[in-house]
Amino acid sequence: MRYVAALLAAGRSVRFGDSDKLLAPWRGRPLVSWAAEALAEADVAERVAVVSSPQVADILPNGFTRLTIAPGLPMSRSFRLALDHARRTGADGLLLALGDMPNIDAALLERLLGMPAGGACTDGRSRLPPAFIPAAAFATALSDHEGDFGARAFIAQLPDDQLIHIAAAQALDVDRPEDLGPLG
Repeated sequence: MRYVAALLAAGRSVRFGDSDKLLAPWRGRPLVSWAAEALAEADVAERVAVVSSPQVADILPNGFTRLTIAPGLPMSRSFRLALDHARRTGADGLLLALGDMPNIDAALLERLLGMPAGGACTDGRSRLPPAFIPAAAFATALSDHEGDFGARAFIAQLPDDQLIHIAAAQALDVDRPEDLGPLG
């Protein structure tokens, strides 16, 4: 199977303030580097990163194709670009991760890749990325995006048995400076 992994790293960081949250220091490295490293270890044919900042693009590990969008666009535009790329290149599925989720790891991503009908995560309260979207669901996923929600519609329709339960710490999604906690 030919899978594409996509790192969505072009967010607006509205709730973070004036600085780019993806460049904020966390555990001694830029925040985005943690999710990028996890994707770099995933067993996929191609890795892409949707970016709007040259500084974010410059710190990505080798092996990522950069897909650039204009700054300030909603997450749905990043999601659409990644999904369009996967579809155009004949991928059998798209593994999707967010650049502001530093605690995801390669083991979680491999579990998602092992879900042929697609999958996502839950922390017991919410459904959330990372997610795996099989090619059979690309058209539906492309038609179901609006605003700043990206893959939310696809994730929302998944049956419970296609969700991987993860701990709250692994589900950390940095939106505000205080989300970095003492490790920031």
